[in-house]
Amino acid sequence: MHHSRLNGLVPCRPKRPLALVPNGLRRASLAGMIALTFTLTAGAPVPAVRITVDTAHPGHAVSPLLHGVFFEDINYGADGGLYAELVQNRSFEHQEHLYAWGTVNRGGQGTVTVESAEPLNAKNPHYVRLNIANPGKGFGVANYGFGGIAMKAGENYLFSVRARSAGGYNGVLRVVIEDETGRPLSDCELTGLSEKWQKFDGVIKSSGSATHARLVVLATAQGRVDLDVVSLFPENTWKHRRNGMRADLVQMLADLHPAFMRFPGGCIVEGMDLPNRYQWKDTIGDVAERLENWNRWQDAMGDATAPQYYQTCGLGFFEFFQLCEDLGAEPVPILNCGMACQYESKQLVPLDQLGPFVQDALDLIEFANGPATSPWGERRAAMGHPEPFRLKMLGVGNEQWGEQYFERYKIFQAALKDKHPEIQLVTGAGPGVDDGFWKLAWDKFMSGTPADIVDEHYYRPPQWFLENATRYDAQERRGPKVFAGEFAAHDGPQHRSTLRAAVAEAAFMTGLLRNSDLVVMSSYAPLFAKAGASQWAPDLIWFDNTRVYGTPSYHVQALYSRNRPDVILPVAIDGPPVTLPALSAASASTYGAPVRPPYRSGPLPTLFVAAGWDRQAGEVVLFVANPYAEARDATIALGGANHAATAGKAIVLASTTPDDVNSFEAPATVAPREETLPVEGPEIFHRFPSSSFTVLRLKMAE
Repeated sequence: MHHSRLNGLVPCRPKRPLALVPNGLRRASLAGMIALTFTLTAGAPVPAVRITVDTAHPGHAVSPLLHGVFFEDINYGADGGLYAELVQNRSFEHQEHLYAWGTVNRGGQGTVTVESAEPLNAKNPHYVRLNIANPGKGFGVANYGFGGIAMKAGENYLFSVRARSAGGYNGVLRVVIEDETGRPLSDCELTGLSEKWQKFDGVIKSSGSATHARLVVLATAQGRVDLDVVSLFPENTWKHRRNGMRADLVQMLADLHPAFMRFPGGCIVEGMDLPNRYQWKDTIGDVAERLENWNRWQDAMGDATAPQYYQTCGLGFFEFFQLCEDLGAEPVPILNCGMACQYESKQLVPLDQLGPFVQDALDLIEFANGPATSPWGERRAAMGHPEPFRLKMLGVGNEQWGEQYFERYKIFQAALKDKHPEIQLVTGAGPGVDDGFWKLAWDKFMSGTPADIVDEHYYRPPQWFLENATRYDAQERRGPKVFAGEFAAHDGPQHRSTLRAAVAEAAFMTGLLRNSDLVVMSSYAPLFAKAGASQWAPDLIWFDNTRVYGTPSYHVQALYSRNRPDVILPVAIDGPPVTLPALSAASASTYGAPVRPPYRSGPLPTLFVAAGWDRQAGEVVLFVANPYAEARDATIALGGANHAATAGKAIVLASTTPDDVNSFEAPATVAPREETLPVEGPEIFHRFPSSSFTVLRLKMAE
């Protein structure tokens, strides 16, 4: 696709084959790998399976934080995505200052320049100057948004701008929304410009719908006009907040019922270099005074770099905390630990210069939890939230590894625990699992390095997830807890979001649920991707300027989260094991984090099952993944109970083939369907479709 400067959004292809990935990992080398369909011996009869759930001997409690979400500004996830601002490069601070802007001249004469003398403020040094010799019927600029501005007929849009005038300018500013043909959809006029910077607001009600509209700001008289922070928001944001988020995208998050949200990343926490790192103090306060940052994922887009992928930080730490509160999710912020990306610049802050970085972490805790009378609590209160956000967890570094990380982590850990022992710290274990970095980390944790929760990441083929569903069954419980912080099954060379990948993840998650006394948190990654502007696949939620859909993996996450039981119930599976061909070293590995032999863990179960007890509902809940090409007939027995099931239902995620995916045109190709489950005696019979994930809910007699 050809890059259109006016459209502002860069249609993207990988810059270099499968090179840059979220959080420092290198993607799996899958050349020659074919999509896997897991089968038994061809032509052999499929034996029945017996699943026995011991309802009389409940096990450990299920972690209430087991299922959450991880947000990073990758794939245009923030600006142009979750953050509802419709104007791209609103403050003219992109490297190409007029990126996504064009000149509009309707019979007049003038110039458009970018200036920096006497700016709005030091953090926002550039602005646009209109020098109008003859206004004609209007002279000014137009913004083309993120690949166009989407408008809905009958809805209000909130416009704002910082502006000043000189040179005898005495006209109004006319603000117009025009559709793809140039037809005006609505307008407003702003008056009262003076030689001092002022903020002007207007409301525009659209008379029609458009997917590629543009915002036009026109001067109407001779003289000079300076413009900065040109903004347009839909009035209908999430909870109708002025600096708000796209309501449909937040609703997708709300429907997941996330127990926590990890933010803001991801590799953007590290930065390509230290000056590029994410700094939370630049993301709070007046949006006109937030320091824009270039997105470290910009060089993973297109045939060349994409220098216009930026973060306005309009979606900042205050908004993240507020969103967590809206969703009922615990906030899990991650801060830089004095290390830039170890796959890129490898820059380090000397140990004796870590003081400001540690202080940033202490100040963040005060911003989140301090009283409104404290310095940073006062900043929070001034933004409209005098009550604390009740922060309980904080991540030290994103995905760092090696001795350099642990030297810095120990300094952070000592300072944070000294002043805030109540805050649990999330600690990294490197970019992958089962490699030397991961082994070093766990050797340290098990030999005395203090840690509360260890963040582990897995980007692997579907078969790896099946073969590792038991990886935590025998892990020692004397060490720290585990956070499965980033995982996704990568199906084939294109890493498609197939049903096959989703069912493999569901099978793996039976092990997370079964071991939720140890694995206390988990989240899929990445969360969002914008069509035509992505660096990475697969992703949980895809969107464009007007539409959104969830992948099959989205439905797996929702089914687990929305059906989370209170306690685990023991399960026995009676059925013949399944043996798959061993994974090759290439397909089992990721750049920089090779998986050590052996590449498989032995025979797999006939079905992947976990079960629990939902006390409030009075129901036994079974999670059953069948990743194979044959359906499985199963008998479910509630062994050891002095009461039996009286009713049941099955929520089934299945489709025609394991290669099926969802799309904008067919968003429900792979979607859960609910069925009544016949319960006619002490044993229940059910057929689990091929390549499926099923949640059974059994209502128990009093």
